[in-house]
Amino acid sequence: MTKETKVNIQVISAIAMLVAGTALSIAGFIVPPTGEIHSSVLNFFAECLIYAGSIFGITIYMQTKFSDIVSYFNNKFSDKATNSPSDKSEETGEQTRHSAH
Repeated sequence: MTKETKVNIQVISAIAMLVAGTALSIAGFIVPPTGEIHSSVLNFFAECLIYAGSIFGITIYMQTKFSDIVSYFNNKFSDKATNSPSDKSEETGEQTRHSAH
């Protein structure tokens, strides 16, 4: 299973849970006794919200952390590339020539 497939399954299941929880909550208002929702319906809806929130929250958190790590290493490697010894010797040579004039 690819990473993209796994993420798609997570998002689809989270959306399905939100739809199911909302539908059951609406049905709880419609069926007799009208206007009263049983506590089991509320518990199910709360669990749907928690599941969807955890899926979306974990996905966003992991993507953010991965982006932070990638940018950290990109900055480290770009700093090393710009501060390589050959660059420093060229800079000091130019500075020496300019200070001599």
